[in-house]
Amino acid sequence: MSDYTDLRLEDIKTIPLNERPTKVKIGDVSGEYKVGGSFREFIDILPRQFGGADFHKAVDSVVHSIQNNRPVIWGIGAHVIKNGLSPLIIQLIKRDCISAILLNGAGLIHDFELGFVGATSEDVGSRLSDGDFGMGKETAQILNHAIINGDKDGLGIGESVKRGFGNIDLKFKEQSLIWNAAKSDIPLFVVAAIGTDTIHFHPSVEPGALGRGLHRDALQFSRVVANLEGGVFLNIGSAVLMPELFLKAVTLSRNLGYKLNNFTTINLDFMRQYRPETNVVDRPTRNGGVGISLIGQHELLLPMFIASILEKRSKG
Repeated sequence: MSDYTDLRLEDIKTIPLNERPTKVKIGDVSGEYKVGGSFREFIDILPRQFGGADFHKAVDSVVHSIQNNRPVIWGIGAHVIKNGLSPLIIQLIKRDCISAILLNGAGLIHDFELGFVGATSEDVGSRLSDGDFGMGKETAQILNHAIINGDKDGLGIGESVKRGFGNIDLKFKEQSLIWNAAKSDIPLFVVAAIGTDTIHFHPSVEPGALGRGLHRDALQFSRVVANLEGGVFLNIGSAVLMPELFLKAVTLSRNLGYKLNNFTTINLDFMRQYRPETNVVDRPTRNGGVGISLIGQHELLLPMFIASILEKRSKG
């Protein structure tokens, strides 16, 4: 028969609190909010625990790289643009806080439409029923035309569109991420899967030019990543394409002998997803560097993040 004799609690070994390892210290808790205080004061009261600690670490990493003239590459998903956050990113461009930009095909479309007519984002559900979704005339004609012309001169998609934006009447050009990247001479790259963007299904598309342009962008983006030592790569709102391109750019750079051990990767999105967490935050930094994940609605988290970068940089 089993022995169910009670364990003797009197025999346990206790540890004095001042000798016990702990994870939370009094200096890590939040400060008090000062009514009428500044944004900088608000950021300073955030607790240095879990997401709060990661937030501070991410901001510090970006500012440190900027101050030390190391690359800060922004991978920007389409939702970031269509949800109205371009003006804040443009502010970073104007303050020399961005070294290069990576967009996806949908981001290209949203940025063009906002700059051209000041409106974007269709109601896909209602327009899909009658086949009108993705049939915007100027979007396909102008973007595909820019890509074809750029291909003739050996340009990638990003540089082709930057040049193209300078040759058309953009009524809201000051709100265009691409136009501002061109104005500030910021390298711009595009990653896309052929057949996944609406402009790929218009008669103006030239598949050869599209494919060559995307391949040039992949190689040129990899060249920027090869110099990422001491810098930061941010993946903001891309679930698949940008994480996959970044991973391949890292392995290509290392295969060619570039030192790529000490850098920071930051994934910022409204939910955790496999590829960003694995191919941006985890795998590339296993042999050195830091991977950080910040989760929250783009419309709330990104303004806080960008404002914190600007505040910390101005503080010196």
